[in-house]
Amino acid sequence: MKLKQFETYLQQVDGFKNPKVSLEQYATRPHIAAVMLHTISSSFGDIEDKFVADLGCGCGVLTIGAAMLGAGCCIGIDIDDDALSISLDNSDEFDLENVDFVQLDVLQEEGLTKWRKRFDTVIMNPPFGTKKNKGMDMLFLRAALDLATNAVYSLHKTSTREHIQRVTKSWNVNMEAVAELRFDLPASYKFHKKSSVDIEVDLLRFTFNEDRSAGTASSAGT
Repeated sequence: MKLKQFETYLQQVDGFKNPKVSLEQYATRPHIAAVMLHTISSSFGDIEDKFVADLGCGCGVLTIGAAMLGAGCCIGIDIDDDALSISLDNSDEFDLENVDFVQLDVLQEEGLTKWRKRFDTVIMNPPFGTKKNKGMDMLFLRAALDLATNAVYSLHKTSTREHIQRVTKSWNVNMEAVAELRFDLPASYKFHKKSSVDIEVDLLRFTFNEDRSAGTASSAGT
């Protein structure tokens, strides 16, 4: 599927009706989602026929997109009832059979146990870790690394790239900046004074060193 056509399909995915600031809920824009998933699929082959997780799936645009690109199955994971309800409605509109959704707090160790190392690929647009959620991006990344056997793909603010590289190196995990993108973040909350903000983000790919011991990421600090 060509990128432009793929983006057009993803524009049909409904976003949040009442986003929750405490969960840093911002819908992944169709252009960002399309470029991210198309790159993962065409450059690395990490979606087609793979068991994929979308961590913090929100309204399900990455989950649905991965399914459309031929994932064997894509599981959208989120803590929020309302987000999962929107995701289910969205996936029903696309009539997809290779999609499922699970309610899970990825920051709770016991919730992750049954899913540990069950997925070939984990994709996510995690909270950027701003305001009261400082460090949340790294907690999500740590959880994603516990779930994946092959690769994790994640969006992060470009300004945090060096910090993330230092931390993941200490986890014995490889990091590669796959693409530099611009996230057009529309005003979603009352405290937003501008109609939109343009944020520089990286699409990062994380893979494991062969000698990386199991559980290294989950025991390392941020």
